[in-house]
Amino acid sequence: MEHIDILIIDDEEKFAAMLARRIELREYHSKVCHDGKTALQWIETHLSFISLILLDLQLPDMYGTQVLERIKKIHPTIPVAIMTGHGSEKDQKECESLGAFKFMYKPINIDNLMTILEHIKEAPND
Repeated sequence: MEHIDILIIDDEEKFAAMLARRIELREYHSKVCHDGKTALQWIETHLSFISLILLDLQLPDMYGTQVLERIKKIHPTIPVAIMTGHGSEKDQKECESLGAFKFMYKPINIDNLMTILEHIKEAPND
């Protein structure tokens, strides 16, 4: 089976661990980073292994839109889905203008996430 590698960027450790566990139970691989700086460093050295990034808006060291903007400079075509428990319509519009392909509210519906992953898996590679 083909694996999709997912980078989860979220400072809520229990939520991120639970999401990673639920993803891995469905035979996908994941990596968790708990702040923007660590995630950006990891992306720069592991870019070819990432198929999807799940990015929280509220991070301890920078706002998610800052992380999104830097990710898109590193790799403009990588799909980034924004996850938030507190995001506004303004946040959604800003994220979409910066290149986010999904804007999702927590708690994340795992079935919807699996649909997204299947879509990415079936899409032709760039």
